[in-house]
Amino acid sequence: MSDDDFSLFQSAVCGVKPLRQDDRADTGAPRRDRRQIASRRHAAIQQVEAQKVDGLSDQFVIDVGAEDELIWARDGLQEGQLRKLKAGQIAFEGSLDLHGMTVEKARETLWNFLTEATRLEVRCVRVTHGKAARLDGRRPMVKSHVNTWLRQHPQVLGFASCLPRHGGTGALYILLKRTMLEGRDE
Repeated sequence: MSDDDFSLFQSAVCGVKPLRQDDRADTGAPRRDRRQIASRRHAAIQQVEAQKVDGLSDQFVIDVGAEDELIWARDGLQEGQLRKLKAGQIAFEGSLDLHGMTVEKARETLWNFLTEATRLEVRCVRVTHGKAARLDGRRPMVKSHVNTWLRQHPQVLGFASCLPRHGGTGALYILLKRTMLEGRDE
């Protein structure tokens, strides 16, 4: 600020007195209860965490075999995109391994992974679910659940079993919706 600017400013504020705190008018607005606000914020966070996983239902699980090849597309996904996905021609930008997890832990981990991938505008990810046969002789549990959950997830456009070098029938390429960040070409 030059000397001229400073003297001009001083002459403009000449005679101005700062307001005192007790000079404030009573607007009649109730004071906010900080504890109540903190309690509401905490409750909202807890509700969001509880709802995150509720989006993926186990009510009807599609039972699949260990060597079954999985492929699914939401209505509107172009056949060419699904062919590219199945052929491994769409590079995956993130990977998740669900080996050894319980069904509940796998669901929570998968939901968080897909949420983060969507937030980062990732187009394609790989999820390794494994294909181990269960001790009771029934079909793979996590693979069957992942197959069911992905069909319910609103951000999933389609999925296909991976090429052998990326995990074969024990893993999936997953194509996700993007909101297209500003300035992006595609």
